[in-house]
Amino acid sequence: MPRRRTLAAAAAATTVAASALVWLAWPADPAPLRTQQQPGGAAVVGNNPGTPRTATPAEHRLAAQAAGAGVDGHDSFLTRELRNTLEALLLEAGDAADPATLKQRLAALVGRHFAPDLATRALAMAERYVDYRVALGQLRAPADLKDPRALRSALAEREQLRRQHFQAEEYEALFAHEAELDQYTLARLEIAHNPALTAQQKELALREAQAGLSPERQAERASATLHMTVAQQTQQFNAQGTDERTRHATRSAQYGEEAARALAQLDRDETDWQNRLDQYSQAQAQTTDSAALQQLRQQLFTPQEQQRLAAAQAVRKLQPAPAPR
Repeated sequence: MPRRRTLAAAAAATTVAASALVWLAWPADPAPLRTQQQPGGAAVVGNNPGTPRTATPAEHRLAAQAAGAGVDGHDSFLTRELRNTLEALLLEAGDAADPATLKQRLAALVGRHFAPDLATRALAMAERYVDYRVALGQLRAPADLKDPRALRSALAEREQLRRQHFQAEEYEALFAHEAELDQYTLARLEIAHNPALTAQQKELALREAQAGLSPERQAERASATLHMTVAQQTQQFNAQGTDERTRHATRSAQYGEEAARALAQLDRDETDWQNRLDQYSQAQAQTTDSAALQQLRQQLFTPQEQQRLAAAQAVRKLQPAPAPR
């Protein structure tokens, strides 16, 4: 029976966040959609007569009202998990030659990822998310990914695209959390690369930048720092083949006996999680039967894990192959 991820999942998410700024500033051709390019770099997607147009903001509002959004003051659709769910939906849809084909696949799959009363609204959102991903894929990467000014310009372009495709409340659910952390990370980069600042001035500027985060982000960052420390230690243990007894003794001395026992359980959970990812990835490589893959997902992963599955597989592609367990 799949277990819910706790500290290990948070540590993995923190690792992704640490490198997210560069990835987000360098939007490649967005999978699963593959757009063909005309000479000179122009995408043919926008000229495809079969590509559904992007709805206007007024139409977005009418669609939301028709779906009963926010009737009781609480919108169960616009949650923090929405973007992960959309990404999982796109992953299941697979590669497509053009947006119209991809959107047709989404229409057939949306009911697997959203409740029936949210399906219509979710499909409209997913179609606009495809349009956003296509537009994102047309942005050019900065020539120097270590140049804060170039990265700020790239982030501004991405921000403009997001505002064009989504309403304010949709943007808040999909991107606001990430955007705040991106701006903070960029501020740190600008401070580090500012030759006019002394070491003391840089330290003060960094503290001021952190103080500018919302209380929720500050608490998350403090927790993430601990998670990163624990995750790095675990990576070292894994690389060195450290046995369970040594791991427990080291962790107990640093974090206490209770935490050491919890981390030992997380080691076991992580091994189980990676084994299940292996099993699912192998099945994806062997079959294109979407129904069979859906059934396997439900067998291997909890609903919460399924929402993070796309991100987990993306992280795997960026990491070297793990050592045999």
